[in-house]
Amino acid sequence: MKRTIIALTLAATTAFAAPAIAGGTLSFEIEAKNADEANAIRAGLAIYNVVNDIQTNGHITQNGVNNIASLAQGGSGNVGVIHQEGDNHDASLHQAGTNGSYGIFQVGDGANGHVHQGGNGEAGLLFQIGF
Repeated sequence: MKRTIIALTLAATTAFAAPAIAGGTLSFEIEAKNADEANAIRAGLAIYNVVNDIQTNGHITQNGVNNIASLAQGGSGNVGVIHQEGDNHDASLHQAGTNGSYGIFQVGDGANGHVHQGGNGEAGLLFQIGF
């Protein structure tokens, strides 16, 4: 079920974001441009947290070997998720403002993504497939 949700979310983003391929990784990033988009991203991350029974504002899930992930949060009201499926992924998320929401989702092998949110109310998603 979890893999299906991640796969469907990844597939849906192809209609909304231009892909970037670098270093054997296909990446899609979505950044909220207005309050409605930020609320939609927050709602999606809230659903992800409910489905995965996550009770905290920051969560890392790793299924594979040799994965590296870090999540640092300052301020208040931030929600951060890093989900890695596969091997040799590297991800970091640093949230320094307030009410930030961001999710990094990596599948395949060897994806590399690092995000810093420094403002207030920022929201975004990064989907990566490593080859």
